[in-house]
Amino acid sequence: MADEHITSGTTKESDTTPAKKSGNGKRKRAALILLILFVAACLFGLQLWIKSKTHVETDNAFIESHVYSISARVPGHVLRVMVQDNQFVKKGDLLVELDPVDYNLKVLNANAQLDMAKNETSSTYAQVDAAKAALNSDRARLEQADLDLRRGRALYKKEVIAKEQLDRLETARKIAAARLAETEGSVRRALALLGLTGSGAKDAVIAQKIAELETSKRNLSYTRIYAPTDGFITKKSVEQGNNIQAGQPLMALVALEGAWVTANYKESQLTYVRPGQKVEFEVDTYPGITFNGKVDSIMAGTGASFSLLPPENATGNYVKVVQRIPVKILIDTTSDPNHLLRVGMSVVPTILTERKLGDILKDPFR
Repeated sequence: MADEHITSGTTKESDTTPAKKSGNGKRKRAALILLILFVAACLFGLQLWIKSKTHVETDNAFIESHVYSISARVPGHVLRVMVQDNQFVKKGDLLVELDPVDYNLKVLNANAQLDMAKNETSSTYAQVDAAKAALNSDRARLEQADLDLRRGRALYKKEVIAKEQLDRLETARKIAAARLAETEGSVRRALALLGLTGSGAKDAVIAQKIAELETSKRNLSYTRIYAPTDGFITKKSVEQGNNIQAGQPLMALVALEGAWVTANYKESQLTYVRPGQKVEFEVDTYPGITFNGKVDSIMAGTGASFSLLPPENATGNYVKVVQRIPVKILIDTTSDPNHLLRVGMSVVPTILTERKLGDILKDPFR
């Protein structure tokens, strides 16, 4: 009986020992797993923290591009409209043609006015030449009258001629002087009519008519409206048969070649953002596709400063609000060869500041 008791006691002790070892092993494994998870979480958190310092991201960003407002420079009747909404056009393509009949008539009229001005000016030149010739003739007559008067006075002193003949010579001299003065006035009137000065001739009438002719030709060329650049037609509001006015918007042309992203970053995010840094961004329309670009410039002020009603922080109670500053990001054309991007699309850009790990770890101690 004693042997059996001893044997049963030994068996119980041997059964509990492996159970304790097994429980300790499970706790150690659980602790090890927790430690590994903690370390992984720390590493993952550190990685996210470092990425937040090297990758500056925002979802307040949109695609923009140059938008050309197409309008007429002269009023007229629309003869033809050559494009449709969302059509792609190239620079120099004809968009709208106005009826050119009225402007052709104005060109013909300006040509006729110019020819008349040239003829009138030629006649005035002839009058000037005739007046100058008469002036020279009258000067010669006055000189001859002066000479005859001097001779007559000398002969009268010698009593060779009578007093009556001397009076006639004096009268002839006065008549010649008066005629010369009248001719000089005629020359001045002819020169004034022609628009001439003493230093040189300027045909003001012909110059004016030439300017009017060039203006008419230019207005005629404005009846054909061409595309200023490559792009897509949008907001077309003109149709054949419409009567339009100068400056009236007819359509818009969106150029997608030079598109860019305007990203409104918080002011606290732009500490290490510089022009030239690489940018990666995703577009809501095309999930899974990453486009590339680079920082072009940072706006000189916050968006609120240039709003229609900028804030007046000097009045009333002040509540600090984190401001946003627009950043212009140029799009790499090689990442969008098919022009998938359109103006106004929402994007999520990430700027790669390329900061070094050592500089990032120093931030908490500054």
